Amino acid sequence: KRLNSEALLAAMPLRKNKNKSQPNWRKLDQLAQKDGMHHTVHAVNGNTYVGEWKDNKMHGKGQYVWKKSGALYDGDWKEDKRNGFGTYSVLRDGSLVKEYAGGWKNDMRHGYGTRFYDAEEYYEGEWYADLRSGWGRMYYQDGSVYEGEWLEDKRHGRGVLRLACGNRYEGLWKCDMKNGPGKFMYLDKGQVYTGEWIDDIPVCGMLEDFGRDGAPDPPVYPIPKCSLKDPMSVPEEMKDNISSYK
Repeated sequence: KRLNSEALLAAMPLRKNKNKSQPNWRKLDQLAQKDGMHHTVHAVNGNTYVGEWKDNKMHGKGQYVWKKSGALYDGDWKEDKRNGFGTYSVLRDGSLVKEYAGGWKNDMRHGYGTRFYDAEEYYEGEWYADLRSGWGRMYYQDGSVYEGEWLEDKRHGRGVLRLACGNRYEGLWKCDMKNGPGKFMYLDKGQVYTGEWIDDIPVCGMLEDFGRDGAPDPPVYPIPKCSLKDPMSVPEEMKDNISSYK
């Protein structure tokens, strides 16, 4: 007699599939993989990191402490590098002091951020590859403020410098110095200079009274009126000669 398929299956002995156990080294390797949120991880050099991981790399939110300097970074990470927004603090006199807060890219200050040099001197503005570049405002210890363009950590382009006494310069900058056409307002004297500058020195222009009556410390005598029909044409004609000295 032929048995049907159900009878054959019932008559067959049951065989259990035995799962082979993984080697011990593979289990340890899986435990060693860093992915997701981890508690403090200590590096060989003594530095520590607490935060998120991805594929064994610091990735996401995290806090990193350098053992040698005591400096601390708290912010965004991407593939083992500071990327995104973060705060960098340094150890001074036993206390952590914020030195920079803002954007990062590939472990360098990048984008918009604020750099604190000390309690009274700081910069807020754009960064590129760890240097002040783009638009920014710098507050100096002596009370002066510069607002304008920067290039590779130097004032470069168009900008305004306001001194603590109220005097100010408006014009072009190059390599951290006044260069090109610009206007300097001596508000304490009630005078204004308009003309060309080379390396912070006015070389060709016109000085005239400007709000002399309301100035706190005006000169004894006013500047005589210029009798030229077009006084600004003289500095314009001198520009070609000046350029040879730059």
